Amino acid sequence: MQTDVQQEGVYEETPTKKSALGTQALIFMMITALLSAIGFGIISPVVPFLVRPYVAQANVAVTMGWVTSIYALCQLFAAPVLGALSDIWGRRWLLLLCLLGSAIGYFLMGIGGALWVLILGRVIDGITGGNFSILAAYIADVTRPEDRGKYFGQLGAMVGVGFILGPVMGGFLARFGISAPLYAAAGITLLNIVLGLFALPESLSKEQRAQSQFDRSVFNPLQHFVKIFTMKQIFWLLIVMFCYTLPFSAILGGLNGILAIDTLGWHAEQIGYMMLGVGCVDILMQGVLSGMLLKRFSEAALTISGLICVAASYVSLTLLAIYPFPLFMFAMIALWGIGSGLIEPASRGLLSRMTPPEDQGVVNGSSQSIQSLCLIVGPLLAGWAYGYLGRSVPFLVGAAIFLLGIVAMCLAMPMVRRAVKASEAAPIGIE
Repeated sequence: MQTDVQQEGVYEETPTKKSALGTQALIFMMITALLSAIGFGIISPVVPFLVRPYVAQANVAVTMGWVTSIYALCQLFAAPVLGALSDIWGRRWLLLLCLLGSAIGYFLMGIGGALWVLILGRVIDGITGGNFSILAAYIADVTRPEDRGKYFGQLGAMVGVGFILGPVMGGFLARFGISAPLYAAAGITLLNIVLGLFALPESLSKEQRAQSQFDRSVFNPLQHFVKIFTMKQIFWLLIVMFCYTLPFSAILGGLNGILAIDTLGWHAEQIGYMMLGVGCVDILMQGVLSGMLLKRFSEAALTISGLICVAASYVSLTLLAIYPFPLFMFAMIALWGIGSGLIEPASRGLLSRMTPPEDQGVVNGSSQSIQSLCLIVGPLLAGWAYGYLGRSVPFLVGAAIFLLGIVAMCLAMPMVRRAVKASEAAPIGIE
């Protein structure tokens, strides 16, 4: 049973979940996040070798970029649709469908034989790549609002561990053939599906699913974008997530590695250690420290603190572009790991608090699409700025965008306070 608090879109919820369902579901969520991240990361070392037989050597990098970007492009349009369908039909079957799509995509890429087969596999994987947004919606279904940040942090930590283990496993399995990591990823994903068939209960009751009506317009992603940006209780939080993810995409695009090569003369091994350091700090923050900090500080306070840290990390990279001292890179590793480890769980916990129960899926799916858009556009803009405007420009602009995120968080505070007060009065979740 849900009760709407009639004050500017703030929603209040009552307990409906049993501890057995919640505990069992959360364990499966963490396993799924880990295995999905391993499956995603396990193929990364071999993608260049999959592309090479089908294109001229000069076009390998461009083609690899397209094969990588098409996944994010498909997610951009598919994630909000999958999230909305999970609100209507339930989380369980949509999550298992997403995992099945990933397994098929990996298998097709493993078979190969032509470039279009690789692209088809990537398209199928991207279209059904809404599993992380459905995981987030599921966690919101079965946990109390004040506990969600902690569980989102643990989920993020599992993803981080998977992204570290996956490439290592992929590099090892490539010894047995270029397709071996793809088949391994498909097998891991199928194993995850089997676990889900036996261990994953449905988190939404028939009554809850009945609140979201199905019609053909659910397949229109633009409709979902319009819907979430007209939900004024989460508007500024979505802007915060945009202001965090857009500069962050430059890091994911490897621009900090390019800067390390150009200024410090680092090699691939040193860059690998740098990324490992960032990942380890992030995992420690999300998996361990964020839960402890959320008991003492609000999600809003941790989000602002995280934005300050990542802005400072980009200032460090700006200084490194001007003054090539390794100390600036080490400062970036610490500040970025701490900042992202605070922002991810705290902002997702806040977004979940501010979202009505019947819209958890579509909001999480649409927020994933916003991130996909940033991951498509961000590296292109950052790379252009680095090459044509100067090494320091993308990092200086990135720091300014992070600061805009702090302004957006401050503008969200009135609605945040009301939402926190309402959710603490009548939480939902594990008893």
